[in-house]
Amino acid sequence: MKPAQFDYVRAGSVEQATALLAQHGARARILAGGQSLMAMLNIRLAEPALLIDISGLGGLRDIRIDGDWVEIGAGVTQAELLAWPALATELPLLALALPSVGHFQTRNRGTVCGSLAHSDPSSELPLCLALLGGEVVLRSQRGTRRLRGQAFQTGMLSTAREADELLLAVRFPRARAGQGFAFHEVARRHGDFAIVALAVSADASGATLAVGGVADTPALCKLGLDRGSESSGAELDAALNAFAWEMGGNDDLHATARYRRELVRRLAPGLIAEALQRRASA
Repeated sequence: MKPAQFDYVRAGSVEQATALLAQHGARARILAGGQSLMAMLNIRLAEPALLIDISGLGGLRDIRIDGDWVEIGAGVTQAELLAWPALATELPLLALALPSVGHFQTRNRGTVCGSLAHSDPSSELPLCLALLGGEVVLRSQRGTRRLRGQAFQTGMLSTAREADELLLAVRFPRARAGQGFAFHEVARRHGDFAIVALAVSADASGATLAVGGVADTPALCKLGLDRGSESSGAELDAALNAFAWEMGGNDDLHATARYRRELVRRLAPGLIAEALQRRASA
């Protein structure tokens, strides 16, 4: 299929982009990398009247450290973030997850913020945002506001962004001493959409497991682990079983909900152990 007819504007500034969003509202869509949007246009899952291209705005291509945060502009591609020299030190979870985001060709065009705005349940970056407690920066003519990841991701392909808002940047907290991370996903082929993606953050208080690909948004489970307890293995299995059932999930052409829940139960213990080991050696 071909896209429905639309107008195109290459924005010259953030102010122009937000003015156009204020004028056209839900009839406008932002184009940055286009790796998800162009496919949606071609099958007419999206039919905007106006595309606002922000890919040429140089001020949105920055990765910068701001106190305890790393701020990534809306124009930064996934490949640029993966190549950032400080990534493994500042954002080790993203260093583990980014190689599984699509293929290197799509990472060269796809943006970090674009993946978050698309809000696919199988996407790796929304999963990392939820687990790390990151936040997005939204700009409109009414002002600027920040939302934590779990407040921003509201459902399948839906977010809390208002129609006149531009997702200006995403902010991830910098890794602290004594933290450990692990990431793993199951897909038919490397780079395909994840059937299940799991990420773990571990610190002195225990571990937090995040799962994508099962529910409509990333699901989190806080696990206070007493590694010296003989019953810790059984308690962990029980907690993971309860967590898997709480997520529910739906059957689709890739896998059944039951299979996805079983992957969570089987893979999570090893991933938690990996994150705890990395924490111990940090």
